Amino acid sequence: MKIGVNILNFGPGTDPGVLRSWAQTVEGLGFDLLMLSDHVAITPDVAERYPAPFYEPFTTLSWLAGLTTRIRLGTTVLIVPYRHPLLTARMAANLNELSDGRLVLGVGVGWARQEFAALGIPFEQRGRITDGHLRDIRTAWADTASYGTRKIPVWVGGNSDAGLRRAVRLGDAWHPLRCTMPWLREAADRLRASAAGQQLPVPAFAPRIALKITPEPVRGPERLAGEGTIDQIMDDLEQLRLLGADSVVLDTYGGDPGETCQPQGSWQALATVAAHFHPPRTRTEPS
Repeated sequence: MKIGVNILNFGPGTDPGVLRSWAQTVEGLGFDLLMLSDHVAITPDVAERYPAPFYEPFTTLSWLAGLTTRIRLGTTVLIVPYRHPLLTARMAANLNELSDGRLVLGVGVGWARQEFAALGIPFEQRGRITDGHLRDIRTAWADTASYGTRKIPVWVGGNSDAGLRRAVRLGDAWHPLRCTMPWLREAADRLRASAAGQQLPVPAFAPRIALKITPEPVRGPERLAGEGTIDQIMDDLEQLRLLGADSVVLDTYGGDPGETCQPQGSWQALATVAAHFHPPRTRTEPS
């Protein structure tokens, strides 16, 4: 199972130097994937959660590709209706080629009504638009002479039944975000059932979970996967592996934009997970 990290590409504490440090820290700790979120128009509904500066994911990942060597690069999640599908297909394919095939394209339908309005896109039609755009992106990628031959995995986000069905139809993986362990156990079963009902292959399971290490165990039904003592978190990761998760993305953001001014706490939490997880590549193998 691969472990990724959602790095913070927004907020008052974020600048190019901090983004560089995020990327180098995550790669240096041995994680497999770094991912960025996406917004285009920082309208009031977006700014309340993810204030400016907000670094656009394609341009930022292209820059980070030149500052890293091994780690995969991705979006969690790119809001599909915000860009023409041929533009998305072109940018994704170019980034994948420039990074030596390291891109993972996580996608979603979006949630910010004011941002949709600012971009002139009908909010109520975002699901239908997303489906059409994803089909067009895949059609464009089939033109290997123009878009290259390297495969780009598409992770479809969305915790709803519609998101799950979309992942089965149009994705390589389902990418639900920040849920409890009981919800994730039930969701893994629903994913298999949806694939069987549509007579399609079961996509990979690649959830994004919280990362919040606490000195005492966190109890109760509302505990998110990834919250609690390091032992609880490591048990969550093991349970997700047993559920068939190919990848898990850790998200340290607790919702306060002020956290972006003190990323060292997040880096320490990630270092603690890395020290307990012991990725095989960090071991010294006998020659």
